[in-house]
Amino acid sequence: MDILQQAFSKDAFLLDIEAFDVEQVLRKTIDGLIAKGLLSQEVRETVFEALLHREIQSSTAIGHAVAVPHCYLDCLTEPLIVFVRLSHALNLDAPDGVPTRYFFVLLGPKEATAEHLDMLAMIARATSDGEFRYDLRRARNQNDLLEAVSWFTQRRTLVASPAGPAPDALTHSGQFLGGIRQDIARRLPHYLSDFTDGFNAKTVSSVVFLFFACLAPAVTFGGLMGAATGNDIGVVEMLLGTAICGTIYAFIAGQPLIILGGIGALYLFTAILYQLCADMGLPFLPTYAWVGFWTSFFLILLAVTEASVLMRYFSRFTDELFAALMSVLYIYEAVKAIVATFNDSFAAEEDNHDAAFLGLILAIGTFYIATNLSRFRSSRYLAPWMREFLADFGPTIALATMTIIAFSIIHEVKPEMLQAPEEFTGTTSGRPLLVDPFVGPKWSWFAAAVPALLATLLIVLSHNITGRLMNSPDNHLQKGAAYHLDLAVVGLLVGICSLFGWPWLVAATVRSLAHVRSLATFEGSVSPSGERNERVIHVQETRMTGLIVHLLIGTSLALLAWLEYVPVAVLYGIFLFMGVVSLNGNQFIERLSLLFVEPSLYPRTHYLRQAPVRVIHKFTGIQIVCFLVLITISLAPFPTLQLLFPLFIALLVPLRLYFGRFFQPGHLAALDADETPGEEDMHWSG
Repeated sequence: MDILQQAFSKDAFLLDIEAFDVEQVLRKTIDGLIAKGLLSQEVRETVFEALLHREIQSSTAIGHAVAVPHCYLDCLTEPLIVFVRLSHALNLDAPDGVPTRYFFVLLGPKEATAEHLDMLAMIARATSDGEFRYDLRRARNQNDLLEAVSWFTQRRTLVASPAGPAPDALTHSGQFLGGIRQDIARRLPHYLSDFTDGFNAKTVSSVVFLFFACLAPAVTFGGLMGAATGNDIGVVEMLLGTAICGTIYAFIAGQPLIILGGIGALYLFTAILYQLCADMGLPFLPTYAWVGFWTSFFLILLAVTEASVLMRYFSRFTDELFAALMSVLYIYEAVKAIVATFNDSFAAEEDNHDAAFLGLILAIGTFYIATNLSRFRSSRYLAPWMREFLADFGPTIALATMTIIAFSIIHEVKPEMLQAPEEFTGTTSGRPLLVDPFVGPKWSWFAAAVPALLATLLIVLSHNITGRLMNSPDNHLQKGAAYHLDLAVVGLLVGICSLFGWPWLVAATVRSLAHVRSLATFEGSVSPSGERNERVIHVQETRMTGLIVHLLIGTSLALLAWLEYVPVAVLYGIFLFMGVVSLNGNQFIERLSLLFVEPSLYPRTHYLRQAPVRVIHKFTGIQIVCFLVLITISLAPFPTLQLLFPLFIALLVPLRLYFGRFFQPGHLAALDADETPGEEDMHWSG
């Protein structure tokens, strides 16, 4: 990297060149070097013809949006490496299909050819790092380029140091509060940057999108909870809990990209607990409070004793199934709600289905616009900043567009609106804000520990698996995980919610993954078959989005009447979008699609190169069976069976260890690797 640092120090770089083919790139590069005094006017045409001749022979694009044009001539006296960044990428037939945006031009005398392979290897190694490419992409001047090299060198030095990298987030420390202290030590140096990194356009687009993506489930879950608990816990409690707990979590949690919310398993648990209290003649809210206090105690105890290290026995096999299940359930709930509007219209005395059809149009329109705008990043049309803007603000534009259509264009039919209380009163039913836990019999205070064990299992698995999905190597998060600290914070919040009679909140998987994608910078690629793909190269890790979103939800409590102007069908479209987008990058879904694809058109992936097709289908078949079992349990008509969902998730771990004996270790390592092997991304030649 010293060579690159010297080049940047000598001003050997050109940023944001406008070029539409490789010939223009080479012309403008040589002219720029002459203007900087790094190349003489006399060798202009000779160098250009040599570089162009090399490109005509074969493209020097090595992948990762990088090309390395080079020539070695007697007329050149000193070796020179020049970095060139284009304003927009060119398709130069790179091996990985990624359009080329970065050129490292190598020039020098003929005796410098011996150093060529070393420099090429150095460039390939550096540019295979997504963070380094992201830093090159956003660099505005010489200092930014030098910082990019310095930061890359620091990361490599840390990994290669004799002491090794910092302790893994799922490594047992064996010390009192060791896991929490390591999490704090890992995240504290980034605490200030967690806020400063949020001052950009992506934060704005993410906040607007997530506000509605979090508000709608909160109102929906609140309504369901109110119906199941006699309005002891309803919409107001859900909104208050979401706003306050989300704000606290965004401030002090280790992984602020996680979004807290209500989940179906905890809703069922609360409904069953309410019915149990009614059958036994116990006051619900005091009993709920004691169950919450015990759950809070168990969660903090598990955090202190580093129980989260057990998550290291989970693998991509389990993560993929859990993520796919959450996404499919999101899609199912959206479709179910749309179908319900038609059922209600058919059940009505008046034979008028216009409102139901309008709801369908609004939902599909929102989904269609959001999906297509999110793909605009890899489009050929418009300027790069326009494509980036449309992709980032796609869900927001879709929501606003279909809401305007519902009110401004279609006057004859009134769509169903988001239901919320007309005014904020502190609680849904008018009960006291604080719960008195000492109202019930004393034996119930201790008996509450039994159901609290099940609630603890629900929260630990849901939160930690979501944390694993968030910290997947595919997301390229840089600031580190904090499983123990996050679990302790959630435990503290469960205790607070229990005291106020609010719903318990935990990591909402689909909303959290949507949060990551909304803050991600993507790099597009085109496969030989013409299929376009995207991969994350950087995520803007910040507390600002979660903080602002939950503050806005808190503000919405004073504007509850305005929520009636949001068509509920538009939010169903956002749900569909979030569910479908969350399936992107899930290898289980990718391998599932192989069952319907002609083998000659299979994509080039590491597992297809390292495992026979029949082995891949066998592994996928086992996942399909497990997925069907999980979806059956999740949608079972028996609430008690649905509550066993976390237990079945936990059983996937020993199942994965057991069927490992039926696969060769190399095949299993390729199919179940937490991280895509490096060789899949390393396509370069001399």
